[in-house]
Amino acid sequence: MPEEIDSRRPLKTRTRDWAKSLAGLLVRRRVSPNVISVASIFFAAIAGAAFYFASPDDPLQYAQMLVIAAIGIQGRLLCNMLDGMVAVEGGRQTKSGEVFNDLPDRISDIIILVQAGYAVHTFPLGRELGWIAALLAVLTAYVRMMGGAAGLKQSFMGPMAKQHRMAVLTAACVLSLFESWKLTPGTLLWVALIVIVLGSLVTIVRRTINIVRGLEAR
Repeated sequence: MPEEIDSRRPLKTRTRDWAKSLAGLLVRRRVSPNVISVASIFFAAIAGAAFYFASPDDPLQYAQMLVIAAIGIQGRLLCNMLDGMVAVEGGRQTKSGEVFNDLPDRISDIIILVQAGYAVHTFPLGRELGWIAALLAVLTAYVRMMGGAAGLKQSFMGPMAKQHRMAVLTAACVLSLFESWKLTPGTLLWVALIVIVLGSLVTIVRRTINIVRGLEAR
């Protein structure tokens, strides 16, 4: 984790008792926050593999794979939260923490979003939507860090920051359990990718405007 607490993403979940207890356990076991950060890629890979093997042609198998993908996504987010808590609240920051804090996130975003596109490859521009969503996810992070590099406080504003992207995907995965009653399997995930793409574009624009205004106001 970075030395500056200002660069941390604000999360209400950090204040929950279960989160504090789990982070405390990891601190007592002397688990490095960098190891937790890297572990998030493992969960992202689970989600990515589930998306890859999901087949809209088999509604039951498709729903099962999307449930596994949702679990992988939430595991990834759990690691993203715990690494910061162990590093900052647990006092286990490392000099290279900023690299481990951010790079695994970008890798995880790419794995999850690209493979989500393959899960809806039978829909119009399905694969392309996955790749575009991944590219824009990386760009939202780039713009945020660009503001930090320019000396401003990093902005985590949405509407499609990391936690928002993953929330949309998770919701689509869970609701897909019921979509075969009324919709073609894969419809909700396809719509979710469209929402992520459009929301990420808005996020990039908002963050860029925020940086320009901050610099001009100096």
